[in-house]
Amino acid sequence: MKRYRYHAIFLFLLVISLCPSLHLMAEDGYRLWLRYDKIADRALLAKYNTSVTGWMTAGDSPLIASAAQELQSGLHGLLGVKIPNVHAVTSHGIVVAGTPASSTIISSLKLEAQLQGLGDAGYLILTTRHRGKKITAITALSDPGVLYGTFHFLRLLQSHQDIAHLAIKSLPKVKTRILNHWDNLDRTVERGYAGRSLWDWSALPDSIDPRYRDYARANASIGINGTVLTNVNANAKVLTREYLAKVAALAEIFRSYGIRVYLTARFSAPVEIGGLQTADPCDPQVITWWKNKADEIYEMIPDFGGFLVKANSEGQPGPQNYRRSHADGANLLADAVAPHGGIVMWRAFVYDKDVPDDRAKQAYNEFVPLDGKFRDNVIIQVKNGPIDFQPREPFHPLFGAMPATAVMPEFQITQEYLGASVHLVYLAPLYEECLRSETHCAGSGSTVARVIDGSVYPHPLSAMAGVANIGDVRNWTGHPFGQANWYAFGRLAWDPDLDSGAIATEWIRMTFSNDAAALNKIREMMLASREIAVQYMTPLGLHHIMYYGHHYGPGPWVDSGRQDWTSVYYHRADSLGLGFNRSSSGSDAVSQYHPATRDVFDNLQTCPENLLLWFHHVPWNYKMRSGKTLWGELCHQYDSGVQSVNWLQQQWRSLEGMIDSGRFSLVDGLLVKQARDAQIWRDGCLLYFQSFSRKAFPANFSQPAHDLAHYKNHIFSDIPGIE
Repeated sequence: MKRYRYHAIFLFLLVISLCPSLHLMAEDGYRLWLRYDKIADRALLAKYNTSVTGWMTAGDSPLIASAAQELQSGLHGLLGVKIPNVHAVTSHGIVVAGTPASSTIISSLKLEAQLQGLGDAGYLILTTRHRGKKITAITALSDPGVLYGTFHFLRLLQSHQDIAHLAIKSLPKVKTRILNHWDNLDRTVERGYAGRSLWDWSALPDSIDPRYRDYARANASIGINGTVLTNVNANAKVLTREYLAKVAALAEIFRSYGIRVYLTARFSAPVEIGGLQTADPCDPQVITWWKNKADEIYEMIPDFGGFLVKANSEGQPGPQNYRRSHADGANLLADAVAPHGGIVMWRAFVYDKDVPDDRAKQAYNEFVPLDGKFRDNVIIQVKNGPIDFQPREPFHPLFGAMPATAVMPEFQITQEYLGASVHLVYLAPLYEECLRSETHCAGSGSTVARVIDGSVYPHPLSAMAGVANIGDVRNWTGHPFGQANWYAFGRLAWDPDLDSGAIATEWIRMTFSNDAAALNKIREMMLASREIAVQYMTPLGLHHIMYYGHHYGPGPWVDSGRQDWTSVYYHRADSLGLGFNRSSSGSDAVSQYHPATRDVFDNLQTCPENLLLWFHHVPWNYKMRSGKTLWGELCHQYDSGVQSVNWLQQQWRSLEGMIDSGRFSLVDGLLVKQARDAQIWRDGCLLYFQSFSRKAFPANFSQPAHDLAHYKNHIFSDIPGIE
């Protein structure tokens, strides 16, 4: 019986080794892009095993310990053999990671000139020689740089790059690269579509979920160095000592990966948890309360990053409650954290239903007069567009409009307006579109990226924030391709000049496959996906016509309740035409842009057609550049979006057998839902707009399956995170 058991085990192992697909079946997406599976290409594996024969790290910090752990597991997994941790360079192929201060080997290489300017996060990966032996040096001026360089080196192996002659120098162009979690203390997540919050506050600080460390690893691997744990619609309770002890436990884990913890500060906290009668930022008692609270936080969390604040927006309390300015409120908190090196990120997402002006203008109108009045450790956090994370918006006019104030972009990684965790929408092209937009604030070349990284207007602070799409579901983001948006945000925060296609290629190679056929098809899908979503949701500059509340499906007919939360406020459809007139003859929102940009947007003939209805109310018979009327082009765009989702399905199904069965089936099922809901978007929106245009659908156009009433009453009952 024992012999038969051994034979059975042998046969099982033989089948596993001969059938890679059985390995693939076990894939559940938990490892994200940090999948250190053995390289299947035998020729490449042989090269790597020659190039990497051992590894060593120098230094005793937690960051170096993290780098050592990553090298050990990464090299072992990718190369299929245990690569020894050595103590000396006795052969070719040793990987040496450390700083000149911690490593005598690195110091002996005399790399001072090449390391110059790397700051506290940049790194150098270099093929060189030490005492005649060929080595790979991963070095930096600081331990965080060594960790980032280690992840980069492993990424080269994962993506099958040549490592024989390396000379890589990389440093972040943005100093603070941060995730914003809209997580509540009861573990619900606002605009969360991937389960509950990662942070189990009831178990902390005593019980530490292993996911916390894996979360930190994933962030460090793409250069993210900060995390805001709590929702911008803040709960003051997180600033109590009970909760600060829980935050400190998380900070202890994240510290080993170079990640600082930040919290959202509820402006009324001195009243709600401090027992004061006021939260007036100019009141001496309030000033003292925040100073003492900051001292308490830094006593428990010495490397605490600072506060993120949403104030006087959507019901959140703020300085305007006391007839004070945003600068008064931000400076109150900035002064409290300044002695400890902390910063304040003050959100510019402000609008008031009682202000009769165009909502798109309100942030600019409130903040530009305050330029130069904020402390040096305050940075204004500005959404990428002037409304609210729409599938397409023009860049926010505040970028470049406040030369004396540091400004940072806020992107949404979670897909609030782009199909939740159901639709496959790769967001890097959206981020890139904003970052490469020309503000003209200081002449040609003054892109949003150059404004926010300090190249145009130098500031001590630079930052980029992304609203996280992460929850406690096994694969972190719900949709496997949602992981790509987290990855892309981190890579663009490190270097806003990176290309969306290059980032997609990296992610696919590390997450799905290095096979050329699979790589090219998935890359093509990803790069087309955002434009496809715009087509079936909000083509030609339409915006904010989503279903009221959850924003998942279409709702151009929403016309009740608060005016600036209705769809009709934004699309302005009538018998004459469609679109919000923000030109100089309308709300004049165009005047908030530099004249070189303003003049392009203001002119119906020169305005980009993908923003036409954002800036102009356009007649239904207006002739578009395609030769179609506005109505005909609108129908074409919506229909093309639906057809393109069908193409996404076909592309994906052609990959069957090349992708592990678990993730293949999950994505395939989600694409079925996406196709269904894209059709609902098309049919519902066009039937509604047809009620104004009174025009027939074009020839050869497939008629909607139902009448308008059907789409108005449709309920989405199978969407994660949506009730």
